[in-house]
Amino acid sequence: MRFIAVLCLVSLASQFGSAQQKPQPTSVTVPATIDHNRVLIDVEVPAQNGATKRVRAWVDNGNPELEISQSLVKSLDLGGVCGGQTCAATAPAGITIGGLAISFGDVKQAKVPVGPNEPLARGLDADINIPSTILRHYDVLIDYPGRKFTIGAPGSIHFLGSAGKVHINAGNGLIQVPSKIADKKYNLALDLGSSISFLSEELFSTLATAHPDWPHMTGAVGAASMWGADEETKWQVMRLDRVQFGPLFLTDVPMASLPKATLDFFEKRAAMPTIGLIGANILQNYRVGLDYAHSTVYFDIGRLYNFPDFDVIGLFLRPENDGRFTILGVADFEGKPSVPTGPEGIQAGDTLVAINDIPVHGSTMGQVWSLLGGTPGQERKLTIERAGKQFVVSATVQHFLPAASGEDEKKKRKK
Repeated sequence: MRFIAVLCLVSLASQFGSAQQKPQPTSVTVPATIDHNRVLIDVEVPAQNGATKRVRAWVDNGNPELEISQSLVKSLDLGGVCGGQTCAATAPAGITIGGLAISFGDVKQAKVPVGPNEPLARGLDADINIPSTILRHYDVLIDYPGRKFTIGAPGSIHFLGSAGKVHINAGNGLIQVPSKIADKKYNLALDLGSSISFLSEELFSTLATAHPDWPHMTGAVGAASMWGADEETKWQVMRLDRVQFGPLFLTDVPMASLPKATLDFFEKRAAMPTIGLIGANILQNYRVGLDYAHSTVYFDIGRLYNFPDFDVIGLFLRPENDGRFTILGVADFEGKPSVPTGPEGIQAGDTLVAINDIPVHGSTMGQVWSLLGGTPGQERKLTIERAGKQFVVSATVQHFLPAASGEDEKKKRKK
């Protein structure tokens, strides 16, 4: 899922698969990297001269648009250079995953980020995405616990787990799951490309007023830090006590408030009402199967583990094009800044250089947040740069957004 991007169009003119001579497998399983809850796999992209380039691809079922980085366009000599709001370049018409050719045949346009050295997505190590428009033609299985990705022809994957019927936009593959929040029925998108889940700001506000005891905070830290946009410092984030999502009954669901304009955009793309989305942060214990041909999703539990996505140092971060990480601000904890601020502490605009002497330049969002995470009370030594000078600030891991229902269960056991 992408919120903020200025993009340009690329013509998809090459023929993909003409040089394939070996019999095609019906399905393949390849290793996957889970970085900031996002799924990344290695794929091969054909060039015009018949050669191929191995790159990282982002599995992004919540986005219908094919996107390719400037660097991939240039390295494959696919055409002209992007500039302004337009771009003239030839894009590959498909990719190969583990020996299986995935056609982009019905995708007539791709998007390329505009701007000097602009990557496909800031803080993400990927040069191409695999959007819902492509995935909808296949069976897909994402095994989060096993770190595996499987894709194949319809009917080639034997899905396990709890099954639920869903609404799929036939034109772009976007998935809406019948859901229930506070005993009312809604549709929530299934967006495995999003590191965090979202709820409309109207319903979010209603629930926050009705349930002031539900943990909440202002600002995006940990899994809620999507791309480092300025507005993320003001996002409202809350744990919902209970959400029914298709066949799943979820508890302590962290969700961020989604502005109306963004929700309207999502509804237009989905072509049906939606109240928000369930992102990959909720599903890290599952093997998630997408049976597009039968409008069915599967959730197969693979492990029981409580991911401490919000046991982190409370920084708001933005990855920059040049590999730096800019500090946008500091999250409050119990009414006070969670990290020392001021002239000898953190100030907005500072650069995060290292965490415990480990340089972060060029790292991904997932790598940086892993370094900033830990057990509440642990100390992290932050190397900061301001006006060309470096200094060190000591910060403590805090327990943001405690799991309320989990605490309630503990109390019940004691009685």
